[in-house]
Amino acid sequence: MVGIVNPLKPIEDFLTNLLEWLHTTAGFSWAWSIVALVVMVRLVLVPVTVRQIHSMQNLQAHAPEMKEIQQRWKHDRTRQNEELMKFYRENKINPASSCLPIVLQIPIFISLFYVLKGFEREVFPSYPGSSLDFIGLVNITEPTKDGWGPLLLVIYVASQLTSSYFMAATMQKAQRIMMMVLPIVFVPFILNFPTGLMIYWLTTNLWTTGQGLVTRRLTPKAKPPPKKSSRTPPKAEAEAAEAAAEKQPEKKPAPAAAPRVRKVKRKKGGSRR
Repeated sequence: MVGIVNPLKPIEDFLTNLLEWLHTTAGFSWAWSIVALVVMVRLVLVPVTVRQIHSMQNLQAHAPEMKEIQQRWKHDRTRQNEELMKFYRENKINPASSCLPIVLQIPIFISLFYVLKGFEREVFPSYPGSSLDFIGLVNITEPTKDGWGPLLLVIYVASQLTSSYFMAATMQKAQRIMMMVLPIVFVPFILNFPTGLMIYWLTTNLWTTGQGLVTRRLTPKAKPPPKKSSRTPPKAEAEAAEAAAEKQPEKKPAPAAAPRVRKVKRKKGGSRR
């Protein structure tokens, strides 16, 4: 029977080798190697993050127009989606780019889960005398529910809420609520995750929060689109009128009329007066 191919196996091997390099060459403990891993991953994702920031600013600048489209077609969801997609194309908006950094981290997160799950059995024996502790509180291979793990869990939930606040700034109200509630809903599942995975996600959230604070201060806001007044013709009508004017032949000015000569009648036998 042929075994099931694990598509994440290359990522798992890469993460294992990277953690070993950070531990042996850089001199970090296993727990701090995970923290360093987060920093390295987020630095690689900087170009994607910059695109995410620009996309969020673009969404914020066009939010009133998108809300107007939603209100106009609120009784026809199909037409509403069509008009929104058309608006996105015309204004070069990609709503999915705001979630791209999270999506790219999901394979790394899952791969690290399996690396830490078998870490104590497969990697740790090759490094006798090394420590699996994190600041003397938790063991990175033990479940989060053990020891001081619940304390990390509380910090994780708080950091997840703050990072979700920055990421969900341009989302609709229902989406924002969902993003804020999800960290609490996942708590029962996270209790059985290895503590090292909790350290990874906690560090990621702290990075996202700090990044959100910095970019809000340093990144200039996108200029809002010009407001349309009631006297301003729609863009399509204005362009059509301009094109029609160009097609019409240029009217030549009419020639000036010749001056009218007044005739003077002469009386018979008399002189002209």
